[in-house]
Amino acid sequence: MRVHAIETSRVQIKEAQIIGRGHGLWRQLQPMLSREWADWSPVYAFAIEHPDGVIVVDTGANAGLKSLPRWHPYFQLAVRFDIEPEQEIGPQLRRLGIGARDVKTVVLTHFHIDHDGGLSHFPHSRILASDDEIARACGLRGALLGYLPNRWPNWFAPEALAFERTRHGPFNQSARITAAGDVIAVPTPGHTPRHLSVIVRDGEQDIMLAGDASYLETTMLSGTIDGVSPDEAAAKATLADIRSFCAQRPTIYLPAHDPQSAARLDARRSVTAPHAAFLPHNSSEASRAPAASASSFAHMIEGCTRRT
Repeated sequence: MRVHAIETSRVQIKEAQIIGRGHGLWRQLQPMLSREWADWSPVYAFAIEHPDGVIVVDTGANAGLKSLPRWHPYFQLAVRFDIEPEQEIGPQLRRLGIGARDVKTVVLTHFHIDHDGGLSHFPHSRILASDDEIARACGLRGALLGYLPNRWPNWFAPEALAFERTRHGPFNQSARITAAGDVIAVPTPGHTPRHLSVIVRDGEQDIMLAGDASYLETTMLSGTIDGVSPDEAAAKATLADIRSFCAQRPTIYLPAHDPQSAARLDARRSVTAPHAAFLPHNSSEASRAPAASASSFAHMIEGCTRRT
């Protein structure tokens, strides 16, 4: 197998979104209230060249994100995108020699706009996501939560990923993406309640495509949750599970917005200090880390009607 990190755009958000400040609703409001912008960061999607066909994990951003809804406070106060059409995932895959029909499966870690923005490039692909994430993202309530279901393609009909009670390391459920089981999904709730990550078993090393489970490797290691996760306990538990997994097997950890993700993939550099799981949550390393991703409006409203 070969895994490609594809930078589909750059995004700028607040420092308080990368590293949560305070607790509860106050923490979730800080990305909008704070005036401290972080540095511009990448928006990565990933393509896995597999014998079963190409698998794309997240579809990145699209040029339409340069114009966001004026009625939504998060989109107006807390996020900026820098992207041109040629940076979208479709043109970039073609430059790698991968056509739209070569992509058999698309897996979405969650439905935030910088992860589902490139869906229009995959009309012929099977699209998988967590069932509750699909329901949460739809309709008006989904829009209020920071999803933009009105921008989904008309043909978009995602399939709920069937998680089984088959443990994979510390993760209590898993779902095979490939018949051989060398690409699997595991639940990593926190950033959204049904966020998932994809693990690629590549010889003696695993590659974890982590979406927004954390924005940075350093914040994963320090156990520092972000500023928008609706459930602090779930987010902390997920980071602990990831650290435990990285301690069990050599793992290249690739969040979608870590500026070092592509370099780690190219160098095949595993997490080297999983013992850092027990660093204080306000560790100086984490607080100095560069910025990362766009996410959603503070998650103050739960649930939505399932898309049909």
